[in-house]
Parts: sequence; structure tokens; C-alpha cells
Amino acid sequence: MFAAERRQLILEMVRANGAVSLRELARVVQTSEVTVRRDVRALEAEGLLDRRHGGAVLPGGFTRESGFPQKSHLATAEKTAIADVAAGLVEEGEAIVVGAGTTTQELARRLARVPGLTVVTNSLLVAQALAHANRVEVVMTGGTLRGSNYALVGSGAEQSLQGLRVSRAFLSGSGLTAERGLSTSNMLSASVDRALVQAAAEVVVLADHTKLGSDTMFQTVPTDLITRLVTDEPPGHDDRAATELQALADQGVQIAVAGAGSGSPGTAEAPPSGRQVRRDMPLPGQRRTRGGHGKPAAPLRGAAVLPDQGQAQGQAQQDRARVADLRRR
Repeated sequence: MFAAERRQLILEMVRANGAVSLRELARVVQTSEVTVRRDVRALEAEGLLDRRHGGAVLPGGFTRESGFPQKSHLATAEKTAIADVAAGLVEEGEAIVVGAGTTTQELARRLARVPGLTVVTNSLLVAQALAHANRVEVVMTGGTLRGSNYALVGSGAEQSLQGLRVSRAFLSGSGLTAERGLSTSNMLSASVDRALVQAAAEVVVLADHTKLGSDTMFQTVPTDLITRLVTDEPPGHDDRAATELQALADQGVQIAVAGAGSGSPGTAEAPPSGRQVRRDMPLPGQRRTRGGHGKPAAPLRGAAVLPDQGQAQGQAQQDRARVADLRRR
């Protein structure tokens, strides 16, 4: 396929879906991600699309929001791996809130197997995923329905959350940076997400690598209120995503990487190309709390999260040795 043909196809895919990952573009046009990245740069220079970390979006992505049909086809394998790891956080008999999004919908499908669980949500997709779970109680907020993402928003949704207290909030969004935290493109959605955060003792963000480093219009969760980030392994060439992960870890966010390396799904290994992302858990008292339980967060099941600094240093030494060995080969 000639470059002009590739770029036309790339442009058609982005126009049809609103946002497409480099990985998906490379698969469709049957070429490498390096070539696709070069094509995306050329199209951006012509003002036909905007680059995002790990993908491309229509121009004006700061305020544009893709609808559910488009989002549901993006990074599906990554979202599944993230949901598998996030579900390992939830205990039997717990009460949680789950926000709107395609990644949280995947999480909800796995929560259907947790007995005695209470899930508060403003998402019709999350409620639908749990509708036939006999041992899970679903509590819906009030509000006005946003058809683009099947979520309840507005003052009715926010008022129904007043006085609520749960152990954890699971949220997704349109972008995540160490500087601003989690953000989204819609003001009404952002307002409800902030109300969900206020109801929870801990905040868990679910975001695939394409959202790392992306910044959208409305902040929902500042970085210092994010307890954990569950994400997937950035591609080996995506240094900016790895840098963003390290910056988040430096600010005390606990990082769990799903499906990384050559291990089994849900296992965090050393990142490719010798890059390292710290995945240790902050010691009690290192993070600012929001009136939570004052206890260190429980370790994730299915992801490598280290319980103390000594173990973190030992794991770092092992990772460096592993990387050095790979380079010698």
C-alpha cells in the first residue's frame, strides 16, 4: 500500500471512530507502528487529525468526546486485562462506586461473581452488566441520561450521592497526566465523577496506555487523590507514556500494570527497552488522606505491587539485573 493510500485509510478510520490507537491502525493497514506514527505526524501537520499518546483523534480533541460505539472498539484487549486486575481489589461484602465508561463496564462484568457486593453507579452499562448477578445489589443514581455514554448526569445524580460513603471508587476518563490527574471532555460527566470521588475512601483509576499523557478539558480527580492506577504496558517505543507512569508513581500513585511482559495475564514485569516504572506501595502516611480508614491499601491480586521500601529496592535490583541480562543477549 502506498503512503497516500495508507494515510487516506487512517484518516477514514479516525473520522469514523473519533479516536483510534496506533496498534489498531497498524493492524488494519498492515504495516508497523513506526510507519503509522510517521503517517499520523504527516496528517497532523496538515491539520487533518491530532496525535495522542498511542493513537490519533479528530482535531479539537480537547473538547471532543467519542461516543460509546467508538470507544467500545478501542483497546479492547487492554481494557479486558485492566478489568481483570482491578476486579482483584474487590472483596466479598464490600460497597463500592463505579463510574461510567467502557473500561468500567468490563470491570462490572467481573464483579458479578463477587458475593454480597453493593455497587453504586450512574452508568446504565455497569448496571446492565450486573443486572442478573443474584448476589450483587445495584444502586442507581438519579439524574438525566446522556445518550452518548449511557450515563446519568446533572444535579439529580450529584444530589443522590450526598451522604454516601463507600470503600472505593473505580473511575475511568478521557485523559490522565501527573500534572492534572484524571480528566474528561464533558462538564456534566466531570461533575458527577467528582461527586463519586467524594463518596469513596480510595480512588482507583482505570486507564489504558493511550490515555496516559492526554489532557482533556475538565479535571475530575487531581493526582493527589488517586490511590491506584491500573493500566496496561505501554508499547516499547512509547517513552512518553512510561515517563508519565513514573511521574505518577513519584507523586505516590500506586501503579499496577496488567498483562505486562511475557508472564501470565495480570503480571507486571520489567518494561521493555530497559525502562523501569516504580510499582511499589507508598508507606503509610506518605499519601494525603481524605478522611479514609487511615490504613495502607490492600495489595492487588494479579499484579506486582510491593508492600514496603525494602522489597521495592530488592525488586528494582532484580529488574535491573534482568534488563542487563537481556541486553547482553
